[in-house]
Formats: sequence, structure tokens, C-alpha cells
Amino acid sequence: MIQLENIVKTYDGTTKIIDNLNLTINDGEFMVLVGESGCGKTTTMQMINRLVDPTSGRITINGEDITQMDKIQLRRGIGYVIQQIGLFPHWTIEENVVAVLSLTSSDKEKNLQVARDLLDKVDLDPDIYSSRYPKELSGGQLQRVGVARALANDPDIILMDEPFSALDPITREQLQDEIIRIHDELGKTIIFVTHDIDEAIKVGDRIAVMQNGKIIQCDTAEEILKNPANDFVLDFVGKNRLWKTPDMLSAQDVMVKNFPTISSSRSVAQAIERMANKETIILCVTENLKKEKKKLVGLVGANRLAGVTAHGTKMVDIMKKDFLSVTPETSLTDVMNLRNDKGLKYIPVIDEDGFFYGLITNASILNVLSQIMPGTEDY
Repeated sequence: MIQLENIVKTYDGTTKIIDNLNLTINDGEFMVLVGESGCGKTTTMQMINRLVDPTSGRITINGEDITQMDKIQLRRGIGYVIQQIGLFPHWTIEENVVAVLSLTSSDKEKNLQVARDLLDKVDLDPDIYSSRYPKELSGGQLQRVGVARALANDPDIILMDEPFSALDPITREQLQDEIIRIHDELGKTIIFVTHDIDEAIKVGDRIAVMQNGKIIQCDTAEEILKNPANDFVLDFVGKNRLWKTPDMLSAQDVMVKNFPTISSSRSVAQAIERMANKETIILCVTENLKKEKKKLVGLVGANRLAGVTAHGTKMVDIMKKDFLSVTPETSLTDVMNLRNDKGLKYIPVIDEDGFFYGLITNASILNVLSQIMPGTEDY
């Protein structure tokens, strides 16, 4: 675990670059620092391997104050990937990959095998690229070498300072996919700096949005998109970005939470009265099995009540029992696909135990979309 506690960084004793910053990065987490140029994100990251020291405050790794560690040993235990890559031009690719490892291991044969394994891991065929020189590689290939070099010492922590920002969009997306795959496979703790919110959303487990040396909000991409902390975060992520990322919306975001229900033991007459009072043509039939929790057992629409002459007939006798449902976490994309494929107007939201959360309707979906896409309500 990495902890930054009350970190302040000033230059010339007056210019405050980092202002009382606090951040906890969990083991194996992919943490992204994002913000406008000059907000302090790179400075914050560089303080973790002591390329920059804070003016005040404390940084610990697994409870140990990094100022009490040998600076060289600290850096050897942390992988570092930068935009400029910084490969040695007269060394082969395999020699560049194990440049740091060779400082601690004199077993050349073993080191070269490590280089080959890592090149393979970053999708560079070692039989093709091991003996080549940096000038013979493209920008994307060089950046893959930079990632391989950062992994050579098998560090627990990897720092990445805008590593893909100079690449073309296609190569950049490919490398984003690669670093996600490597993170999932190896479980390294990664601190990743970018000014691109799209990149942050794609790669990060959590995102720390920075402004003027402060962390304004630190949370998952989903939470930041749905509940931005203030207008700066809202403007930075984009007011309509949630719609551009529909998988961030789930069933529980578009359902009616307190949709009218009726007990399975209630009569047709009681159902008609409740529909009139609630101004609805459908009721969710439930059973109270737990305090404040209802289990959904069926649906009753006005069409099922029509023609029932025995007003004492119970809901359990006429309700629709073979309904389709989704869980609260089901993405909006999947909800819309289900609606389109099955021609559904109403979709109940229940958990895995059948407990009722709400009902998705045409109106409830349009209501949410109108908030993130002004003008939707006109259609």
C-alpha cells in the first residue's frame, strides 16, 4: 500500500505545486492521476520514487517512510515508464530491457532470457526484436520495450507518466489494451498519469481528478461520471460523457425505484383502486418475506383485470408469472437489447434472490436520458 499524507510541495518557498494532498493506493490497484497541464499530477507521481521530494508531509510504502529508504534501492524496486522512453541507442533491445536488472544480476544468460520473456509478454516476438536497435522500431514498439524494461526487476509498483500520449490513436488504444492485460495478469500496482479522461476511464480502477495541486475527487470512473464532486469535475469529464459510455449506466439508474406494488393475496377490486390512486396501468405483485424487502412474484396489467367479474379474485390467480427481469447491475446496453429483442415495455429489476428493486419503463428511460442528453424528452 502506498500512502501520501498531507503532501505539500512548494518552489522558491512560495509557489505551491501540491497543496495538502492525501491519497491511498492499494496493492495491485491501477490508479490514474488525471487533470489539466500543470495541476501537479506528474509531480505527485515523481514523489513516490523520490525524483521529487515533498516540502512537507509523508509518503509510505507498506508502512515504511520512503525518506528512510536508500534512494537507489527504492528506485530499483519501482518500474518507470515515460513518454520519451529513453532507450540507449547503441544497445540492442534485449540489452535495453535488462539495463536495470544487469545492475543487480551478473547472470547474462538468465538476464537475456528475462528479456525474451518480457518481450513476448508485451507482444514483441523476441526472435525478431531482441537483436534489433531502437532506431529500427516504431514509436509503439519502442513504448512496448519501455513497458518490458519497467517489468524487468519484477517490481511491485510501476509508474507511468503519459506513456502513450505521443502515439497515434490506433497504436495508443492497442497499448492501453496491452497494459490492462498485463495489469490483470501480473497484479502490479500501477500509478498512471494522463491528461486524457477517456484514457483514464478505460484503464483505471480508480481515478484521482486533480486541480491546482489538490485531488478534487478520487473514485471509480462510474462514480465520477454519475456523481461528479463539483462543476470542475463535471466540465472536465464532460456533461454528456455518461451517455457516450452507456455501459456506465445500469438498470438501477433508469428504473422507477418506488413503483406501485400489490400483495399477491389482494383482490381485483383492490388492484383497480390502487391503479387509480397511483395513476398506473400496471402493478408489481410482491410478497413481504423480509422487513422492508419484497419478493417479486408477478406482474398485473389493466388488461388482466378487464373482464374479471369476480372482484374477489386474487392477484395470485391472474398475475403474469413468467416475466423477464434484470439485476440492478445490468448495463443499460443489455437492458435496451432485451427490450428490443423481446418487445418489452416493462422490465422488473430484482436481485439474485428475487427481491424487488424497481421497474424499468419507457418513461423512466427517457427521463434519465433527457438529463444527460437535453432534447431527448421531445422524442
